[in-house]
Amino acid sequence: MLRTAIYGMGRWGQTLVNAVQDDSKKIHFTAGVARDPSKYGDFAKEKGFPVYADYAQVLADPEIDAVALATPHSMHAENVQQAAAAGKHVFCEKPFTLTEESARASVAACEKAGVILAVAFNRRYQPAFIELKKLIDDGRIGKVVHIEGQHSGPAGYRDQPGGWRASKAENPAGGMCARGLHVLDLMVQCAAPVASVCAISDHRVLDTERDDTTAMLLSFRDGASGYLSTVMVTGNFWRLHVIGSKGWVEMRGERRLAVAGLEGEPEIIDFDYVDIERAELEGFADAVAGKTAYPVRYDDAIHSIAVLESIERSAESGARVEIPG
Repeated sequence: MLRTAIYGMGRWGQTLVNAVQDDSKKIHFTAGVARDPSKYGDFAKEKGFPVYADYAQVLADPEIDAVALATPHSMHAENVQQAAAAGKHVFCEKPFTLTEESARASVAACEKAGVILAVAFNRRYQPAFIELKKLIDDGRIGKVVHIEGQHSGPAGYRDQPGGWRASKAENPAGGMCARGLHVLDLMVQCAAPVASVCAISDHRVLDTERDDTTAMLLSFRDGASGYLSTVMVTGNFWRLHVIGSKGWVEMRGERRLAVAGLEGEPEIIDFDYVDIERAELEGFADAVAGKTAYPVRYDDAIHSIAVLESIERSAESGARVEIPG
C-alpha cells in the first residue's frame, strides 16, 4: 500500500482522494496539506487523515511514501523538487510545470533521488483511447496523415475573479492547462512529437483575465499535420480524430469510438465507464512497486511543456514557432 499525502485540497484534490480512498489495495491517502487546514477539516475527517499547513512537515514524515500534487500550476516545479529531495515519490497534476527549463530540472531532481515521478495524463487510461491507439499501431487506418482534437467546456464560468484558476499567468494559452494538454498528449502518442505550432488565443467572453478561446495548427515530426482547439465558455465537448491513408478513427466523446475504412459507414464502438483517476493513481502505485512502468514517459511530460510554451509564444507573436527536437 502506497501511503500518500495530497497537497492541494480543493475540488480536484478531493476528486483524487475520492477515487481511491478505502477502496484501493494499492494506494491510500494518509495526510493532506492546505494553506488553511480548517477549510478541509470535515472532508479530511470523513476520509480518515489529518491536514497540515506545512508541506515540509509532511515531507519529513517517514510514514509517508509519496505525495500527490494538486497545487496551483506555478507551484508544481518547486513542489516536485522538494518532494524528490525528501525521497518521496511524486504524482503531479498536469501541467507538469509552466516552463521547459523547470520541467527538465524537476525530472532531473527525481532521477537523482531515485524516486518515481508520474504526470497525470489520465486519458491514457480511457478504454476508447487504448483501442484507438491499437488500431493505429495495427495499421487499420494506414499511415497517419492528419489529427484533429477538441476539449472544451464551461469551466471558465466557474473561475472566481482573483483565484489562481482565473489567472492568465497560471493558465497560459487559455484552456490548454486545464483541458487542451490532455488531447495534445494523445495526439503525440498517435503521431510523433510536435515540430512547430501556429496559435491564436483570445479573450472573448470571460470577465476574468484568462483567455477563453484558443486554437492552433500543429506540424508533427513524422510529417503529419494537426489542429487543436479548446474553449472554456461552451458546453462540454471532447473529440480526437485521427485520419489515415486507409481510413480514420475518432473518439466522439471519451467513451465512443467511430472507425471507418475507405468505403462504407463507420463502425461505432461504445465503452463502459472507467474511473480514470483511480486508474492513474493505481498505475503510479504499481510503478513505485516496480510492477509496471508508468505510461507517461519523462520525455512526454517535458515535451508537453515545451509545446505549451511555444503555443503561448506563437499566440503573442502571431508567428509559427519551431520546437527543437
